[in-house]
Parts: sequence; C-alpha cells; structure tokens
Amino acid sequence: MYRSHTNGELRLSHINEEVTLSGWVQKVRDKGFMVWVDLRDRYGITQLIFDEERTPKEMMEKATSLGREFVIQVKGTVIERQSKNKNIETGNIEILVSELTVLNTSLTPPFTIEDNTDGGEDIRMKYRYLDIRRNPVKNNLMFRHKVTMEVRKYLSDGGFIEVETPYLIKSTPEGARDFVVPSRMNEGQFYALPQSPQTFKQLLMVGGMDKYFQIVKCFRDEDLRADRQPEFTQIDCEMAFIEQEDILTVFEGLTRYLLKEIKGVEVAKFPRMQYDDAMKLYGNDKPDIRFGMEFGELNELAKHKDFKIFNDAELVVGIAVPNGASYTRKEIDKLIDWVRRPQVGALGMIYVKCNEDGSFKSSVDKFYTQEDLAKWAEKTGAKVGDLICVLSGETNKVRAQLSALRMELAERLGLRDPNVFAPLWVVDFPLLELDEETGHYHAMHHPFTSPKPGQLELLDTKPGEVKANAYDLVLNGNEIGGGSIRIHDKKTQAIMLKHLGFSDEEATAQFGFLMDAFEYGAPPHGGIAFGLDRLVAILGGQETIRDFIAFPKNNSGRDVMIDAPAAIDAEQLEELGLKLDLKG
Repeated sequence: MYRSHTNGELRLSHINEEVTLSGWVQKVRDKGFMVWVDLRDRYGITQLIFDEERTPKEMMEKATSLGREFVIQVKGTVIERQSKNKNIETGNIEILVSELTVLNTSLTPPFTIEDNTDGGEDIRMKYRYLDIRRNPVKNNLMFRHKVTMEVRKYLSDGGFIEVETPYLIKSTPEGARDFVVPSRMNEGQFYALPQSPQTFKQLLMVGGMDKYFQIVKCFRDEDLRADRQPEFTQIDCEMAFIEQEDILTVFEGLTRYLLKEIKGVEVAKFPRMQYDDAMKLYGNDKPDIRFGMEFGELNELAKHKDFKIFNDAELVVGIAVPNGASYTRKEIDKLIDWVRRPQVGALGMIYVKCNEDGSFKSSVDKFYTQEDLAKWAEKTGAKVGDLICVLSGETNKVRAQLSALRMELAERLGLRDPNVFAPLWVVDFPLLELDEETGHYHAMHHPFTSPKPGQLELLDTKPGEVKANAYDLVLNGNEIGGGSIRIHDKKTQAIMLKHLGFSDEEATAQFGFLMDAFEYGAPPHGGIAFGLDRLVAILGGQETIRDFIAFPKNNSGRDVMIDAPAAIDAEQLEELGLKLDLKG
C-alpha cells in the first residue's frame, strides 16, 4: 500500500495514528539538527519532520539528500505541530517519519512548482505535465470536472440520453476548414474530423432519440486566438417535438442551475435581444450587458454641418464614457492612437467633454454649437462629467470599431467584474450572410437552420432580410452557446441548399443521406451547443480557455510538449497513397 491517507486529509483527530503517505517533495528545510519536508499531492501538503533525537542518522542523511519533485513514500506517526500553519488545512499536524523510501528521483524542474511560478508560458506549455502539478492549473482542471459533472446531472435528470457519434466522418461545408484524415484502405479518399456532430444529432432525432446530448470533441482548422483551439469541446444537445421557446427554457434552466451550483449565484432574468438591436446598440452580436455605454447613432444630429468627415460617413455613432471628462488631452490622444491600431482600424476619433458647469468642449467646436453637442449628449446618454467618444465610417466597420473601444474602456474602468454574471439571449439572426468578395450568400449558422415561420418565400426576392429561427446564449460578452430550429423536410432543405449555391447533384452528394432520412418521418427538432471550454473559463472568472484544458495547443496550433503536428515518414505516406513534393 503506497498510502493510507492523502496529503490533504490528516487533522488533530488523527494524532498518534500510524500512517503511510506518498507524493512529491515540494520543499526541504534543513536546520542541521532538524529537517522538514513538505510533501505534496493533488489533495494538499503535509509537513514531514526528521530530527536527530528521534530519527536515525542514516535516515537524516537520506532526508537531506531529497530534491524538489522527488517522489517518496513515508511511514510515520501523526503528531501535533509546534509552529502551526493556518494557510494549509493540515497545518496543525506533522508526520514524525519512521521510514523513508525514494520511489523516484527528479531532475531540477525548469520552473518552480508553486502558485506564483517563475516559468513563462512557453516553457510551461513545453513541460505541461509539470505545470499541472501547480495549484492554479490543477484547480482549474478539477473545476472543469465539476462543471462537466453538473451538466451531465442536469441533462440526465431532464430525460436526455448521452449518445456518442463518429469522429471519422465525411467532409461537409460548415463554415470553417476541416481537418482531413487519409484512408489507407480506400486510397485517394479522406475522412474529416467533425466540426460538430450536427447531421448525426439530427439523424438521432429521426431515429426517435428525442432528447440527446453529448460532451464531444470538435475540430476546426482555422486561425487561433486565446479563446479558440483547433480541437475544442462542446456540450451538444438536440430535442424533437419542440419549438424555439422550449429550447430557450431548458437551456436557460441549465445555465441558471450551473451558476447556482458552481458559483452560488442566482440569476432571475435572461433578457432577450434581437440581433439587429444588438448590432445597433453594442456593435456586436454578443454584447456584455454588465455595464451601459450603449451606442447613440448621431447621423441626424451630426451631418450637414460642414464637417466633411461626418457628411461622407455612412454612420456616425458615439458612446458616453462615465467620468471621462476628467481625461487629460494626453490620455485622450492615447485613446485615439488605440482606435487607430491596425487591430481596430479606425481613422480617428472625435470627443466631447461634458463639463461640470453644463458646457461642452469638443474637438469639433468649429463646426458644432453647444446646442448641437447637448443633443449628442442626450442621444448617447452622457451626463455631466462624462466623455463622448464618436467614430464614423462604413456602418459595419464603425460598429465593430466602437464595440472594441467600448470593451477596452470597460476593462480600464473596472466594469467587467468576473464575479457578476449577466446572461442574454440574442435571437432573430439573419439566415444568410453576404460574402462581399464573392457576392454570394452563405449560411450564417449552418445549412440546416430553419428560417423563421413565413419567411421562406423571401429567399427568392430578399434573401438578406430572411431571419433565422436561431438563437445564441451570451454570458458576460462571450457567446457560450448557439443553436437553431432545424429544417426537417426534404423539400425545404433542397430549397435552402439551392440558395446557398449547391446544384442538385452537389446537394445529393454532400447531404443526400440526411435528406433521404427526412423522407422517413422526421419530427420537428432543434438544438443548441455550448462551448464547454469557454463556459468553464467564464465560470472560473477568466476569459482565456487554455488553463482549463489539460494539454492545450499554442497560438500556432502546435502542441510544443509532444512537438505536433510533425512530419511522417515516406513509408507511411506511400501506404496512404500520398506523395509529398518537398521541392515545392
């Protein structure tokens, strides 16, 4: 038996008990006549004591030779600690060691295995197995486990059945690039790794599994960010014989349950906002509503006043920054430089200070009167002491730019409290999105999303105006889930694919199996998928998902620990019927 107890469970009630412990050496403190060793496992730390009066000389020497991260086993007696440590749960006791066994030695780690480590991100990623020993990462992984178990409990108690779907599937156009896998037995043909189990969960609805869920790996070969990985985990769900309201009720319930069970937070309301309003008021479809700074559109108030920049703009729009009138000119210039960065792309920014005496001071006083600026303040909701920041340009671009500025200012002002949770449903998305480069429409969500009732006919005349029977769940400015009511009949699915540019032959080749299934009594159905990685990070008070994943990839999609992706040898390539032209 390697251990009778863990390193986090012994208390004063265990005094005089003989115990066996195992773990890693966190720290050795050698006073010559006495040696203390902190022994760590994932449950905690227990202090071991060796002293020259009670410990044989040979064991004292062995204790002093221990290095950080040695794996050891000890046997000994639980005694009361003279100098107690209130910072750890085992701080009232220590182990007087009678037997010490070194199970494995360790090289000196490349960084300290402590909460506040001296290791940079790159080195910790390379030695991720060591990083996991640190409390912050270990606790994040345990937190993820807790969230996952609560999800399974809620859905299982609600009658959902967990069903596994295949990882080796057929490549289908779902918006991002597929990761492809060559087939050795079918030379020249390829599997794809699923971007989602979308078609399979719809087929499960046809099969009568009317409440399905799966916590599933998905794969997308796309550009990466701090909150995006090439492989990620979804809480994937589908229901039959339902309408949109049923989906929103069930998964609003799941979110409320998780907030209460995991965070002890009760959320009474899940407001709903139309996509068009989200774009108009916040400049994006996942607004953070923990704070205000809603957009005020100023076209009617700012145009035709001899200020060419505004007159030539498609949209003039501003926000009120709380207490921003106190900003110095230097601070405002830094804000202007911030919005001009390539990542934001604005050409500049106009500002208006709402002075304490009720007057206004702006960077465009030459063109606008005090009465004009007062109307701007009213439109943006600015109060005395606030700063109005105004951007102008092409509608979609300027909204995105002002949205970025709004979030940056909220971060600086401390308005994004990670302990405050503000969920929001965004509904009535456009069904189709216009690709400005090709001039063609593509599905905003995926080709299986149903249009809102009564809007199918608009596909022929006003495709850009058709609304989708789709919904996203937003939490603190992050989309944590999204889904839709699906098309469930072959005729409508064929019409949809036609408008997305598929010929009849292409539609049959790509999705014939699904449309054939629709002819065998497909029920009305819909679903949603939560991004588990992002959900866990937000519940954990962070927005970067990497530390909630055991073995994440870096921003280049590489696993630097195992050095993947990597080349494969010529023999493997030949088996797969592939040839790699290294000469380019």
